[in-house]
Amino acid sequence: MIIMQLNDISKSFGADTILSNIKLEIKEKDRIAIVGRNGSGKSTLLKIMANELSHDEGEIFKPKGLTTGYLSQHTGLESDQSIWEEMSAVFQHLKEQEKALRAMEKKMEDVAAHTEEEYEQLLLDYDKLQQAFDSDGGYRYEADIKSVLNGLHFHDYDFATPITELSGGQKTRLALGKLLLKKPDLLILDEPTNHLDIDTLTWLENYLAGYPGAVTIVSHDRYFLDKTASIVYEVSRHKAKKYLGSYSKFLEQKAADFEKEMKEYEKQQTEIKKMEDFIQKNIVRASTTKRAQSRRKQLEKMEKLDKPKGDESSASFSFQVSRRSGNDVLKIDRLGFRYDQEPVFSDVTFHVNRGERIALVGPNGVGKTTLLKTIMGTLEPSAGTIQIGTNVEIGYYDQEQQTLSSNKTILHELWDEHPMVDEKDIRTVLGNFLFSGDDVLKNIPALSGGEKARLSLAKLMMQKANFLVLDEPTNHLDIDSKEVLEAALMDFPGTIIFVSHDRYFINKITDQVVEMQQDGSAVYLGDYDYYVEKKQEEQELARLREEEMLVHKQEDRKTNIKEEKAIRSVERKRKRQINSLENSIEKLEGELAEVEQKMTEPENFQDHEKALELTKHSSELKQQIEQLMEEWTMLQE
Repeated sequence: MIIMQLNDISKSFGADTILSNIKLEIKEKDRIAIVGRNGSGKSTLLKIMANELSHDEGEIFKPKGLTTGYLSQHTGLESDQSIWEEMSAVFQHLKEQEKALRAMEKKMEDVAAHTEEEYEQLLLDYDKLQQAFDSDGGYRYEADIKSVLNGLHFHDYDFATPITELSGGQKTRLALGKLLLKKPDLLILDEPTNHLDIDTLTWLENYLAGYPGAVTIVSHDRYFLDKTASIVYEVSRHKAKKYLGSYSKFLEQKAADFEKEMKEYEKQQTEIKKMEDFIQKNIVRASTTKRAQSRRKQLEKMEKLDKPKGDESSASFSFQVSRRSGNDVLKIDRLGFRYDQEPVFSDVTFHVNRGERIALVGPNGVGKTTLLKTIMGTLEPSAGTIQIGTNVEIGYYDQEQQTLSSNKTILHELWDEHPMVDEKDIRTVLGNFLFSGDDVLKNIPALSGGEKARLSLAKLMMQKANFLVLDEPTNHLDIDSKEVLEAALMDFPGTIIFVSHDRYFINKITDQVVEMQQDGSAVYLGDYDYYVEKKQEEQELARLREEEMLVHKQEDRKTNIKEEKAIRSVERKRKRQINSLENSIEKLEGELAEVEQKMTEPENFQDHEKALELTKHSSELKQQIEQLMEEWTMLQE
């Protein structure tokens, strides 16, 4: 079932056309990605779909009662309430139902206050409300809130924390969490991966995979799009084109479509040239003029194909080095850092050799950016050592772009650092980063995040450093610019260490992953997918070890129980033997007493044979008693 359909939607801002004749449809449970260059109109399209912005032409069809949830890329939750109060406000209707149920339960306690009919009706109403409460998730909404908050990495927070005390990024994550809890029929997300670390991104991918409604996403995170989208709309040159499949599939289809369209265009151009040559040669000959005229009419009626338009202009640059570094570029041993006596990280150890590409990964707050700043010397570590190798020249990319001036134009930002370079050469460099004409005279504070990122990369390129230290270099870049940056870094002849949450980028660039934790680090010799695979293996091994230990404990317990049973059995047997011996000894001692009594009687001790018999019997009894006493003594020890 189609839940939203856009027919020939157009939008302009003044004389600038943003969208033209856009067609797009969304069905239940669709997972749609909208991709395109920065400034192509993706966010504008989302706002029109969410009814946050009007359109100039076209129609939008959607069924009555359709619920939509929209998250803009700059949304931050502003509230005076606590985290828990704000999240639970989504379920206010369930809270009201719960109050009504408690009130009805109180009424039901006083049976005498109702007639039989009234009481039966009360039971029916209560049952109906309880079923509605259950089906709407009344018994699980608190668990849902905790699940979303934990997934968005608020598990270390007291849920009573006021939202006013949170950072901008945390407020953005909360806005996303609140929207996910509402579960609208159509979820419209503009850059939802901003401010999310890799673990949280993975959680969000899994959450959206099981989301009960439809999802439409704008994102520059290609790994995220590959995991979440099954339909891709590319917005380019004011138009939108639909592709079925994942983001990677879209890239393949787009390339194949362009090649096919170009072949068809070239084939038609060859055919047109042949027809034009025939007409030109034969139109003046009486014998062939009719055939030439027929060809001319055929040519006039032909539906001409437009030449396929390739990709829009892209940045173009490469990183070079002024000189080669030594083989040992960086050695970090047992490094630690404290902030106001609070430990950020400790015991971080890894070495970097020339030509290596190392990605630093780990949860937000573990100190990845802090580590880069200690390498740059802007922060002092609290423990451990950092050694920079011979002839190492460091180029630093700051994710906050704090290295850019606040009072210069784009042109002078580069030219002032390289005054011996001709202006035209500076302009050429800036042109390669898509700053052309009067663009280079823009003041830096007026630039967008993407423009500042490209300018920072231009400054970095001109340094010609042989060791690049990059902090989130793909932030603010559109997908095309990311691909250009990837190509430049892959061809870079020096060494790279970088922090990034862009898993696609990490896969393309890195040959080693260093995972940082608060109490150490671990090195994985491979790309991001290899790192994930090894982590899963480690987790599986840990799980198997736990299971094995549990089995051993259970076996040990069973063994102990068996041993205890055996000991108890032996003890019971020993006691039975002791009792038996004591009974036998008592019986024999009784017999011995009788024999000795008989031996004192005159008729027996005067009778030589009788006396000898009694003496012999007495001796046998004493011997038996002595033997049994030895056994009894052994059993008592």
